[in-house]
Order: sequence, then C-alpha cells, then structure tokens
Amino acid sequence: MLLAEDDYPLHQTTLPLAHVMDGHPNAYDRFWFNGYDEEFYFAFALGLYPNRGVIDAAFSVVQDDRQYSVFASDALVGRPTAVGPMRLELVEPMRVNRVVVDAPDHGLRGDLTYTRRTAISEEPRQTMHDGARLFMDVTRATQLGTWSGWIETPNGRHQLPDNFRGTKDRSWGVRPIGERLPGVESHRAPQLAFFWAPLHLGDGGVHFMTFDDAHGHPLSRSSALLPTKDAAVMTAGSLQIEMARGTRWMKGAVLTTGDDEITLTPLLRFQMRGAGYSHPQFAHGRWHGGPIVSDEQLNLETLDPLEYANIHVQHVVRATRGDEVGLGVLEQLVIGPYEPAGLRGLLDGA
Repeated sequence: MLLAEDDYPLHQTTLPLAHVMDGHPNAYDRFWFNGYDEEFYFAFALGLYPNRGVIDAAFSVVQDDRQYSVFASDALVGRPTAVGPMRLELVEPMRVNRVVVDAPDHGLRGDLTYTRRTAISEEPRQTMHDGARLFMDVTRATQLGTWSGWIETPNGRHQLPDNFRGTKDRSWGVRPIGERLPGVESHRAPQLAFFWAPLHLGDGGVHFMTFDDAHGHPLSRSSALLPTKDAAVMTAGSLQIEMARGTRWMKGAVLTTGDDEITLTPLLRFQMRGAGYSHPQFAHGRWHGGPIVSDEQLNLETLDPLEYANIHVQHVVRATRGDEVGLGVLEQLVIGPYEPAGLRGLLDGA
C-alpha cells in the first residue's frame, strides 16, 4: 500500500511508509504538548495508530480547579495531523508548531503557536517485554518552548502572556494502546513507576525521566541539561518523591541532576485522562465505530485520587535551584508497589 508521503525520501526499510513496526498492532506515533503558568494549564495530544487504522486527539485545559477536555477520533487515512475539530501544523519542524482547536459546541477553542526554546533531549530507547512478547519499545524526544496565542473555555477567553512556558514531547514505537490484544493473559507483574520532569530554568532547563521497579531501581533513566543553544548534555540524575497522604500524587520532590539539587513544589494538578491517557472511554487508539467528538468536565477537588483513571497526573511545579526559581512539570504514574514512596498494594495511597 502506497501513501502520498512515499514520494519523500523518508524510507527506513524496503517497505512503503504505510507498513509500520512489522505490523505490530500497538504501533503508535504521537505528538504531546503542554503549556502552563502557576494558575493555568493546557495540553494537546495527537496520536496515529497505523496498524489499528485509527487517529485520535485531545485538548484539555485546567482553570480554577476545573478541567475541560475535548476528544476526537476517526479512521486513519494517510498521515494527517488533524482529526475532528483539532489540527497540528508543523510550521517549522523541530522548532515551530501551531495547534488549532475549534470545538465551540464542546466548550473549547484556541489558536496557539509553540516555539522551541532549548535543545532537544533524546531519551534512551525504552524496551520492555511481557514474557516473550514485546510490551513496549519507544523512542521519545523532549524539548522546552514558549507559547503565544489564545484559548476560549466556558470561563471566557484567555490570552497567553508573553513567554508562556511549555513542553513538546515527540514519541513513537510500540506501547499498550487500544483494545486489549487476544491471547494468554499477561505475565507482567502489575507494577509501573514512571516520572517525567521537563523544567524551565534561567539558563535553559533540565529534563529527567525514569521507569523504576518496585524497589526504586531504574529500568530506564535519563537526565539532561538543556541549554538554549548547542546540544543537550547528558548527566546523572535521581528523584526523591514524597506522596500526599491517601494518594499517589506528589506532595514534594527533590531532583538531583549532575551537581545540582532542584526542589519541586506542586502548584497545580492536571489529570492525564484529559489527554486520553487511561481514560475509561477515550483512551488512546480505541476504535469507536466511526468519527466521534466528545467532551468532559472534571471538578478536580472531588476526584477520587485512587481511582485508576485518576492516578496518572502532571503537576505544575516551582523548581528551586539555590537562589534560582524556575517552572516546569512533574508527571507521575505509579501502579502497584513502589517502595521509595511507601506504596505496597496495587492502588493504595501513601
């Protein structure tokens, strides 16, 4: 099967571009963006699942303890970066992108332009197996940037201030998506501890990522300094996190990168379900029988913190390094035991 994109010199194998990851049903290609200050947060995610024939996207905003989300899904034809009322424009690849959302019937509109601020961090390839079966095989690149533009929510129009911070995450490979695959039940222990921290600081920023086992030992970890010029500089890194009582959400954390200690103080919480992650209905890669557009509103003050769909979060954090104060996010997804945070069961709270 040929695509129009086959006319570009992009081929990695002898196969046409439509044939992805040796046909693995969980192949995906995703764009993720967020933008934030201490009182306002938005996220946009768009994913293509070529071997399931699905494309989906979500846009979500946190404002005044409410989270507003719109979701869209459709059959995948070619390699578009648009679905339903949402589209992504690659104005200048790896540097300038535009996100447009036009869903007034679902309470959200926006026209946003992202511009890269720092070097890009390419995380080490993350490969995990479930017995003999491939569970995850992912490449991810992260960069820090700034936003301009506006967003309309049910509360009115919000014009982004100058130098509004944000992150771009570009990932592809194989990871659990869509409907459960047939066959023997999983052999993997129900345990996952994932932490991801892109942080803006005055001289650029830092990026930290780790997948840890139940004892806190890293299965995959990377840490990098991200200057505004030149390339990322890889460093050693570690994270100490304290969970808020009765939750799997942070109370505070200390990130060590190279010779620096950075204290992370949570300011605002974003539920990752708003961008499709572990959503009970609109999780990534699911087929809904045709094109759909839907929405969701959450009261962040009344959510059950230990319900499975709610444990995956990003916190906007104040990042303090000596006398310097920056801003970023700390993403947390902890399922099952995690000894460093005192978690022993599948979904118990601290």
